[in-house]
Amino acid sequence: MPERDRLSTPNTPADNLLGVPVGVGADDAVRIAMRRDRLLAALTLTAGIGLAVALPFALKEGAEFFLPLTTALVIAVALVPVLEWLERRRVPSTLAALICLLSFIVIVNIALAAIVVPATDFFRLLPARLGRIQDNLAPLFDLYSNLEAYVNKTLRQIASTPIRRPSTTAVAAPGSVLELAATSAPALIVQVLFGVLIIFFFLSGWTRMRRRTITGRTSFDGAMATARVIQDVIDDVSAYLGTITVINVTLGVVTGAALWAIGMPYPAMWGGIVALLNYIPYFGPVIGAFLLALGGLMTFSDIWMAMLPPAMMYGFHLIEANAITPFVVGHRLTISPLLILISLSFWGWVWGTLGALLAVPLLIIIQTVLGAAGKPDIAGFLFEHGTLVQQRGNRKRQRNDAGDDGRDDT
Repeated sequence: MPERDRLSTPNTPADNLLGVPVGVGADDAVRIAMRRDRLLAALTLTAGIGLAVALPFALKEGAEFFLPLTTALVIAVALVPVLEWLERRRVPSTLAALICLLSFIVIVNIALAAIVVPATDFFRLLPARLGRIQDNLAPLFDLYSNLEAYVNKTLRQIASTPIRRPSTTAVAAPGSVLELAATSAPALIVQVLFGVLIIFFFLSGWTRMRRRTITGRTSFDGAMATARVIQDVIDDVSAYLGTITVINVTLGVVTGAALWAIGMPYPAMWGGIVALLNYIPYFGPVIGAFLLALGGLMTFSDIWMAMLPPAMMYGFHLIEANAITPFVVGHRLTISPLLILISLSFWGWVWGTLGALLAVPLLIIIQTVLGAAGKPDIAGFLFEHGTLVQQRGNRKRQRNDAGDDGRDDT
């Protein structure tokens, strides 16, 4: 039988693995398989785009459910190393989960008490200190007024019509903090309790859930890949949050000590605010510097002295961001600044300030999972291979071409 006829005649069930009709030639089988794979890839890409477009709006509308759930899961993942450390010392899973949860609650309450209580007293003085703030900013206001007068005079000389001054619209004053807290307290309490329960049940059932997830794979390679992904997510998230927490607390302590040295009131409160805002990359330190500038204007009579607290804080931040954090974190958790900005913008738009705090941990989780599961080859689908993964048909065609070349040589 000629060689070409043997290639086009299926003689084993393996020749029909691509799902093509029996008796179809090898080249036709490859084309049919590629056409089918491209159709499936197009459907997958379309569904993925639709999900990506709809998901942000679903997360935003369902923030009362998704936000505490996501926050609790990120916190629970960060606490898993502590849980496993306790379990290795024969502590039962339920008791270990309870210890982790109570320790976390105590630490958070201490931090909030150190920030919220002094902040309430400090900013209560804001109406009484407005005069001092205006006196400190008077030179800037005078400079702005002179500049505005000069610009208006120049425009009057150029234009034939007088400059229209913008109209002022009265804005209703917002309600009091107590009124806001009273109206939002019930929903907030429910969300906090929901998050606490999620953390506890996640930690208490972590060992069993992990074992079932790994043993539920149908192959040894699949089980090993699943175990590796789970361990990478736990290691990366806990390492990032643990390292950044130590760095932020150190930054807060150093900033508080420097503020205490220059006579700034409530240095512990300011140190806590700086440490908390430093969890938000790029934008957090800017907000902290603005708040410290406001506090300096409320405290000191000289504008240069008032600008010293934000200048000191931002100087410490630059040292931390450019020298300490890269050295401590290393290259393993290095993330593209562009991805961080996109993640901050996305999660900040979806969930506000808390979403911005969760942006980097969620980015680490997504990157770790995609790195293990494989990223879709969208460029190859659009411009080269025709599917979101490497074509089975391409590989088969390469093998056939190699076989033809070998026969030609002989």
